[in-house]
Formats: sequence, structure tokens, C-alpha cells
Amino acid sequence: MDANATLVLSKELASGERLLWSGRPQQGVVVRRTDLFLIPFSLLWCGFAVFWEATVLTSKAPLLFRLWGIPFVLVGLYLVVGRFLVEANQRAQTVYGLTDQNVVIVSGLRTRNVKRLTLRTLSDVSLDESTDRRGTITFGPTPPSSG
Repeated sequence: MDANATLVLSKELASGERLLWSGRPQQGVVVRRTDLFLIPFSLLWCGFAVFWEATVLTSKAPLLFRLWGIPFVLVGLYLVVGRFLVEANQRAQTVYGLTDQNVVIVSGLRTRNVKRLTLRTLSDVSLDESTDRRGTITFGPTPPSSG
């Protein structure tokens, strides 16, 4: 059990509830299967937006054209780099716990969010485990695009 996660979760346990396991999601930047499409798309988007903005800034284009490309460059930078950093930060602030009654998930960057799933009412639970004994437990139906 993760000692820091256990400390965070102990504040969320109901009277008589016993923590069986605690942990955190994988830390750092994670690349998923869906990124096989998103990375090339984000590079094309950002590349075109930077090209547009550089071309407009080096020409004598009107102010509106110069300003027009800035939001597209910012979105492109977020798609290329920012989304990975935001997600890594979200996972750094997330703690999982399994008690004798519930699954408890504590997360949140600005505000603390606590989600409790009652074990008695969970319909689908699946485990995808790799050869290094790391894995993913999914509570509820697995979306077809997960990965």
C-alpha cells in the first residue's frame, strides 16, 4: 500500500470501513493507443498554425490576421505538449483505495473530488494485467476505445 495514498484515503473512510488497498495511477507522461491518431493530428495542426502565424507576422498583413492565428497556435501547443502535462498533473493528484465496502477515488487539481463506488452495486469489474504485474482495473462497462 502507498503510505501517502493511505493517509489521504483515511480521511474519507466511513466509520467501521477498512482500507484493504491503496495506490496511485501511473505517474509521469503516458502515451496511449488513442495518441496514435492524436499525435500526428496535433503536429499537423500546430505546424500549420505556426506556419500561418509566422507568415502573417513577417508580411504586412492587417492586425486582425496577425491576431487570428494566435488562438490556433495556443490550441496546437496544448494538443502537442500541454495535454500530456495536464493529464500527468491530474494523475499526480489522484489516489485510489479499495475498502471492504467501496472503491474510493480522490482527485482534483483545484478542488478535492471524492468518488465512491459501492462494491455491492458494481456490475462489471475487469482486470487487464501485463507481464510485469502492472495493470488496469476497470469498474463498470469498458468503453470500446479505451487503451
